[in-house]
Parts: sequence; C-alpha cells; structure tokens
Amino acid sequence: MPTGMLRSDFYYDLPEELIAQTPLEPRDSSRLMKIDRISGDIIHDHFFNLSEYLREGDLLVMNDSKVFPARIIGVKEETGVVCEFLLLEQHGNDEWEAIVRPGRRLKRGARVKFSDELIGEVIDVLPDGNRIVKFCFDGVFFDILDRIGQMPLPPYITEKLKNKDRYNTIYCRETGSAAAPTAGLHFTDRVFGSLKNKGVDTAFVTLHVGLGTFRPVKEENILDHKMHVEHFSIPEVTAEKIAAHKKNGGRVIAVGTTSCRTLEACAQKYGEVRSCSESTGIFIYPGYEFRVIDGLITNFHLPESTLIMLVSAFLGREKTLAAYKTAIEERYRFFSFGDSMFIS
Repeated sequence: MPTGMLRSDFYYDLPEELIAQTPLEPRDSSRLMKIDRISGDIIHDHFFNLSEYLREGDLLVMNDSKVFPARIIGVKEETGVVCEFLLLEQHGNDEWEAIVRPGRRLKRGARVKFSDELIGEVIDVLPDGNRIVKFCFDGVFFDILDRIGQMPLPPYITEKLKNKDRYNTIYCRETGSAAAPTAGLHFTDRVFGSLKNKGVDTAFVTLHVGLGTFRPVKEENILDHKMHVEHFSIPEVTAEKIAAHKKNGGRVIAVGTTSCRTLEACAQKYGEVRSCSESTGIFIYPGYEFRVIDGLITNFHLPESTLIMLVSAFLGREKTLAAYKTAIEERYRFFSFGDSMFIS
C-alpha cells in the first residue's frame, strides 16, 4: 500500500477545549494561518488581513449554498411521542429524505405533527434506515422551517446557536445545504472591500453540502472508503472568469473544500471548468493531481476525515500534520466555528 494511504496516517490528537463551540464576533476576527505550499513556512495573522496575502489578478471561488434549519421536532399523532427529523435531500416537491428518531416508532404510515402548519408522513423506509417523508403544509415550506426549525449543527458542537444566520456565509444564496461551507464563514463586507481594493476578483459555485461530510472514514485503507455524493452547479460567468484568470496568469483560489471539490470534479470530467450541473463523489487524497486550484482557504478539520485528506493532497501530508501541530501549540480554534488557514 502506498505511503499515506492508511486512515491512521491522518490522525492527530486534538485537545477537546480547542473545538470551537461558538462563532467569534466579528466574523473576520478569527485567526489566519498562512502556509507556503512549497516550503511549509507559516505566518500567523487574522482573517481581516487576508488581502495582504493575495495578489492583484487572483480569483476567489466561493460556495454560495445556504444551510436551512433542517432539524425539526414534532409529535407522533397516534401516541404523542416526541420525534426528531433531520432533512437531508429533497426528492420531490413535498417529499424529503430524512434521518428520524426514534426510528423504531416511525414506520411506514406514521404521521408526525411539527406545527399547525406542517405535518409529515413516512411513506418509505430506505435500506440504510433513512425515511422518505411526504409533507403537508400551509404556506411556503422553507418559511415554515425558518420559524420552527433548528440549524443542523455538527455533533461536536454541543452549545445551542443563538443566531441562525451565524451558520451561514454572508453571501449565501442557494438554499439546500445540511451543513455549512465553513471556510466562508469568516468573510465580512470589510474583507470583501479590502479584496476589491487589492484587485482580487470573486466568483461563485453552488455545492449543497450533505451530512456525509461528517461521516468518518472507517476503512483502514482509505481507498476502500466510499464518498458521499453531492449536487453542484457552476454558472457560465464563473467558468469564464476562471478561464480568463488562468490565461492572464492569475491564481484560482478555492474558498473551502466544497469549492475545491466542485472545480476539480468538473475539470476531471470535462478537462476544464465549464458551466454545468452535476453530482460528484470525488475523493481527493494524496497523489491527486490538481487541475484547477492554485490556493485553498479552509478551516482545521477532524482527524482521519476526508477533509484533512484533501488538504494533505494539496499541501502534502507531512506539512499538513506539522501545520496542525503548530495550530494546537498556538491554541487555534478548530472545526466549523474555528480559525482559518490559507495555503498557496
């Protein structure tokens, strides 16, 4: 087996107190670790100074997917048992795939009342235990969720989020994610202003993040891991900007692993970034040859996760683990509400 293909090769020991439980205010006050991709040299700064490490002609590509309050609590009509549904993916106008609890009480035909406006009925049980739920509602579905739903925070965040908007980027537009593209949470109008003054352009893709992003790699040989599939789309204007910046010698920098996977999946299929709407289960790990991105802005990820494997593919496994070791020593904040790194 090639070196770096074992799950345990991507392990690091993280003190629990470094897992960020709440977001910082303002957003751009988070710390920024700038890493030289070639030398591994590290500079410690704050995110509001991001433009200092960019050049005129650079292009930042961001994921504009919006997380919706996908966790809803209701009661089973027949028994009054409290039930929790986590909506994963829309299968039709009124039908959703969902993780439900308690599963043993929610067989086909079970009806759950979430509010006076929203009732769900289990119409199918999938092989993995997820349910297909058909909803009956009075009004606009997503407006109802905004009123009664909770944000589907990752399992390592145990504190309740006071402001739902804080688990979305300020530029989110396309509703559909069950988890946030967290690298973008640090951006503010102040940061965008400094980027514009520097001559740095921005472009957007959409990848709806599924909860599979938190699914651990269980296989010791990572090549045996099956990636979750997510839907993405790339607009024409983004494809044109990427082509123009590449032609003019500018760098294309992915904001987050989801933007990275979107661009690389498209280029892997078509040989270039073009306007498209596709699904991808691309798994990027050391040995992968990047076709599009020249830089990556990302948070600090879980040990042995596909996300740290992607970062290791771009930066190198040893440099990545060395950077994480430094981040722990310097008491950086980790995971979704944590600090940021910029690799270029």
